[in-house]
Amino acid sequence: MKNIYKILIAFIGVLAVSCNADDVDNRPIVEAVSTPEMTAPATGTAFVLNGDKGSDVAAKFTWSAATYNEAVVVKYTLLIDKKGGDFTKAKTLATTSNVTEASIIVKELNQAAIDLGGPTDVATQFDVKVTSSVSGGVPQTAKGVITISVTPYAGKVDYNFTEWYLVGDATVSGWENNKGNQILFRDGKDANVYKYTGFFKAGAFKTISTLGAWAPMYGGSNKVLVYRGKESDPDPASFVIPTDGYYTFTMDVKKLTYDLVPYDASAAKTYSTVGIIGDSTQGGWDSSTAMTKSSFNPHIWSLGITPLKDGGMKFRANNAWDVSWGGTTPFSGGGTGDNIPVQKSKYVVYFNDLDGSYLMIPNQG
Repeated sequence: MKNIYKILIAFIGVLAVSCNADDVDNRPIVEAVSTPEMTAPATGTAFVLNGDKGSDVAAKFTWSAATYNEAVVVKYTLLIDKKGGDFTKAKTLATTSNVTEASIIVKELNQAAIDLGGPTDVATQFDVKVTSSVSGGVPQTAKGVITISVTPYAGKVDYNFTEWYLVGDATVSGWENNKGNQILFRDGKDANVYKYTGFFKAGAFKTISTLGAWAPMYGGSNKVLVYRGKESDPDPASFVIPTDGYYTFTMDVKKLTYDLVPYDASAAKTYSTVGIIGDSTQGGWDSSTAMTKSSFNPHIWSLGITPLKDGGMKFRANNAWDVSWGGTTPFSGGGTGDNIPVQKSKYVVYFNDLDGSYLMIPNQG
């Protein structure tokens, strides 16, 4: 055992000698020799972006190599900012190692332009430059910038669904057909099924699909759904709420059936705030975008026209992760903790914290 200790002590001694201050002092000092410079595209190049070609290459940016006095791995960062900006709030288009070019696809350039405040369908000028560094140090900034024109597009996504709203004296809007009517939440996997769990007053209601119009409409009785296609058609019977309280109303517009049953909300928590969060939102995964709570039903939340990016998001309560909700399907769904898939567009968003149902309507201008 003593021999083992002697060997360890000798080994530590060798390490101490090999790592002395003289070796550190003799390490080569890396210094910049020449800075990188943008070479393409040419200043003044205009990019009119097309949402139907989001995955195509919009532009290939190239620059000259930065040089240092030693053989090192050089990291390049390609940045874009508003014309005349100081790049403190610039967006990163690409990073490379020892590679002096980057191909930027349409949707990436489009998102950067919008994030920097570029209005959609309007040509706006932006400055682009490249910086270099070595292991996070010895930074160099390009000698100059190029100025390009970018016309970004508003996100347009395929959305072929019908919305249905509540109307009637049992609901928040009364018998007004265009006054903040409560929307029904569409099933994420069966677009024929709509559901709303929430507070109703004693009274009656029907459903309409076009705000401001009385048809198309659904009413019914005895669990049979009755369709009214145009306003000249007979008016169907109303669904009846016997007493104030919480109920779940479900309708299947293919099977022409409905169900209306009491819901026990006595143990349901109420939250001071609910918001959306995720890399598709303006606050990323760091901060929530607050939603508006219904004054009629404290479990219903909404968010007006809001731009979202390609990515994912969730709903969470009280700006914390103690309580959160997600889903696996775009536009509508709920009931899981997954990140909800989001395609870039402007949305109106609805959420029900009783059952985690969400509805996100894109292409809002």
